[in-house]
Amino acid sequence: MSPTRTLDPDVSRRLLDAAERLFYARGVQAVGIDAVVAEAGVATKTLYTHFGSKDGLVEAYLRRRDQRWLDWLRGAVAAVEPGPARVSAVFDALGEWFAEPGYNGCAFINVAGELAPSPAARAAARDHKLALRALLAEVAAEAGVSDPPVLAERLMLLVEGAIVTAHVEGDARAARRARSAAEALLDLDRSAGATAPPPAGGAATATG
Repeated sequence: MSPTRTLDPDVSRRLLDAAERLFYARGVQAVGIDAVVAEAGVATKTLYTHFGSKDGLVEAYLRRRDQRWLDWLRGAVAAVEPGPARVSAVFDALGEWFAEPGYNGCAFINVAGELAPSPAARAAARDHKLALRALLAEVAAEAGVSDPPVLAERLMLLVEGAIVTAHVEGDARAARRARSAAEALLDLDRSAGATAPPPAGGAATATG
């Protein structure tokens, strides 16, 4: 029996860094294994040892990007005091991302479109979107609105729409417009709460 091979985490990182640069900029299907190993400065056999196949590398790339991207957005939100301001913070962070020179849309939407028949790629994309929805649900719950789940779903649509619009149209201002729409939803909720009638029997309870 051959001894268990210990994988070098530094080599794995270099391969994933190279894959992320190339896959995100040029697309998964347009980038072959040879380009990745050349970028990482390793042998082709090393890539297969660490990830088994190109599909394995793509999945690992997506899983790592998922964690890093969500950690980044959580950090941007956490830097703001809890409350409605965190809704705006989501879109401020997106605006900074959209303005980066290398912005090329959502990696998960891109890969899901390129690799529609791949269960692993689509599962990674789906898991990322579910985690993003969960983060937005937390933001909505802290905003003090009357129906946080409804706000969370609407924020998800605004975030996704802004990401795609910024990518397709090359317009980083999509984040600002989405923020304005989100803030309008908050204002509408506050207005509805201010004009809502008091609960039945409220006056009697207050005086008696």
